[in-house]
Amino acid sequence: MKQAASLGTLPQTGTASRQRLRLWLRVLKLQRQMEAALRDRLRTTFDTTLPRFDVLAALDHHADGLRMSELSSWLKVSNGNITGIVDRLVEDGLVVRVPVEGDRRAMLVRLTRKGSGEFAEMAKVHAGWVDELLAALPEHEAGQLISLLDKAAATSGGKP
Repeated sequence: MKQAASLGTLPQTGTASRQRLRLWLRVLKLQRQMEAALRDRLRTTFDTTLPRFDVLAALDHHADGLRMSELSSWLKVSNGNITGIVDRLVEDGLVVRVPVEGDRRAMLVRLTRKGSGEFAEMAKVHAGWVDELLAALPEHEAGQLISLLDKAAATSGGKP
């Protein structure tokens, strides 16, 4: 028990604590189920992967492009993971690397016109899949859940 005390708050054993643990496990289970479904659908419908989709989404959100380090930070993955994905996206003509003015070592990654068009189609279909996967939640319940998750994120030090 001394070791747990040195790591922070002692674990609670009450009903509320058990409920929060159950909530955590349910959130993880739902996330895994939805991610697996989306991965499968992206693969079968667009012959792409979720990481590629995520890179395209980040670049779509940053029309001026992102440095590789910014892209990996935005996606919360290592530079090494991003490099391989970007290499393949360049080969497929979906993104380009552009030198950063004043910094010979840095490169910006941007969507090409082709990449922007293909991502727009994927994003539209992806949004429909997410809507379908969460269809059991009416709009007002989805809003309530968003508020509750934002509240939980704020208390855990995260950002909504």
